[in-house]
Amino acid sequence: NARMDDDGYIRITGRSKDIIIRGGENIPVVEVEELLYRHPAVQDAAVVAMPDARLGERACAFVSLKPGAELGFDGLVDYLLQAKLTRQYLPERLELVDDFPRTPSGKIQKFVLRERAKAFTAAR
Repeated sequence: NARMDDDGYIRITGRSKDIIIRGGENIPVVEVEELLYRHPAVQDAAVVAMPDARLGERACAFVSLKPGAELGFDGLVDYLLQAKLTRQYLPERLELVDDFPRTPSGKIQKFVLRERAKAFTAAR
């Protein structure tokens, strides 16, 4: 779904929102998530947009780890770069979570994660 806001910008919602627009560049969320799932420490992952006053949006990776696993932001970035992810697609924040909000059918509720990411931005 797309709509035009009061300033003339087109806002995309729904499934097509699995693209983050950072400074005019489209970040394909699915590509980043696929690489996250390949990391040996990652149990589950989701990448969502967090608002940014200068760039429009930035990428935030929510990750749950396998039992006993450890992963920090720098390790995540190193892994993604070694996996040949384009530098512009790198998440700019990592949030480790125990579990994810899910629909009754088990899908991750990204709209809930986007709200959490908005709160991070507001807290800055």
